[in-house]
Amino acid sequence: MTDLNNQYWTTVISPNTGFRGLGLAEVWKKKYLIWLFVKRDITVQFKQTIFGMGWYFISPLFSAFMYIIVFGRIAGIPTDDIPQPVFYLSGICLWEYFSSCLTSAASTFQTNAGLYGKIYFPRLVTPISVMISKLFRFSLQLGTFIIVYLLFVIKGVHLCPNWYLLLFPFIIIMLAGIAMGLGLIISSMTTKYRDLINFFPTFVSLWMYATPIVYPLSYVTNPTLHKLMLLNPLTSLVEAFKYGAYGAGSFSWMALAYSAGCTVVLLVIGILMFNRKQKYFIDTI
Repeated sequence: MTDLNNQYWTTVISPNTGFRGLGLAEVWKKKYLIWLFVKRDITVQFKQTIFGMGWYFISPLFSAFMYIIVFGRIAGIPTDDIPQPVFYLSGICLWEYFSSCLTSAASTFQTNAGLYGKIYFPRLVTPISVMISKLFRFSLQLGTFIIVYLLFVIKGVHLCPNWYLLLFPFIIIMLAGIAMGLGLIISSMTTKYRDLINFFPTFVSLWMYATPIVYPLSYVTNPTLHKLMLLNPLTSLVEAFKYGAYGAGSFSWMALAYSAGCTVVLLVIGILMFNRKQKYFIDTI
């Protein structure tokens, strides 16, 4: 008979309390899974497509063209004396990365239901891998923006990039953090209240118009609306990037600190809700 006292257990299951409830240590141990999922996500995006990566260049250019016609020509909204293609592309690149991350994180449970029901691994691996894989698409779209930017510089347009542009990596991290945190909250809620997902596309669309993507923050002259705009954590991030890229717009360290605080709060709440809901996910989905 095997002596139970001498058995070696490779895995010990115990309740998570306090910050252990975030499960980040377990995710770090399985970090190789993140890169496997990243590779999978990038590969799947180009299967059975005609233009492949070309769509990532076409999409922001087409969106910028429509914004120029609708908001620039018809509505006559100013762009802080920045060429309209440059102005719109800068906002489009940031927003499309944020919205795609948010949408993917919000549907984490539904998208991976089959996988979650077959094998155990840290569930946070999947939303984290999405944030990373979306950077590939973002880098291509950012390349489009840089090319258009340089074309206007060559033409003699006076653009003033400055050292605030060095904050760009932190801006992207905060965009991903806000998207993931809020996405996990929504994903956790929709496992029980599935009709909430029907409102989600409308919510994302309205959020874009509450963020200075197609107009500069200086265009909002109403004091009350201006203060409400600043409550949006994305406002300071978009404005900081534009200020660093071409010296127009507004920049505030306090506003960036507020966005960083929102990022941390949303991430912690989102991860805690996600980890709690994953225990009952298979029973409720």
